[in-house]
Amino acid sequence: MSQDPREKRPPHSAQAEALRATELDRLRALVEGDLDRARAFHAEDFQLVTPSGQELSKDEYLGRVASGDLNYLVWDAGPIAVRLYTESMAAVIRYRSELEMMSDGHHVPRRPYWHTDVYERRDGRWQVVWSHATGIT
Repeated sequence: MSQDPREKRPPHSAQAEALRATELDRLRALVEGDLDRARAFHAEDFQLVTPSGQELSKDEYLGRVASGDLNYLVWDAGPIAVRLYTESMAAVIRYRSELEMMSDGHHVPRRPYWHTDVYERRDGRWQVVWSHATGIT
């Protein structure tokens, strides 16, 4: 696989590993319902596009987690691919996961999803700005 010429570091660089660790920490915070920790990982202008096509802001998304309307029971992430763009301090990650959750009082059984997230380096730390999940049938 050839790398984008704008990518200045190999995919296994320290920055890429830090980004993978950040995403896994974000997922743990969401599954544990630790909203204080989760807020730090999400940029103020964060937007999520859910598998059903709904667009949620940071406040809407984390508000659903806080209220229990969205309760992640399992979020098992597979290997995380990273495209790191050091000049713009941005990165795109992509991975498959297995998710099980409660959504609006309904049990969503464990099934596979694709995730694509855009991170930006802000105030010395990585924050997710866009997130998109697609269910795999």
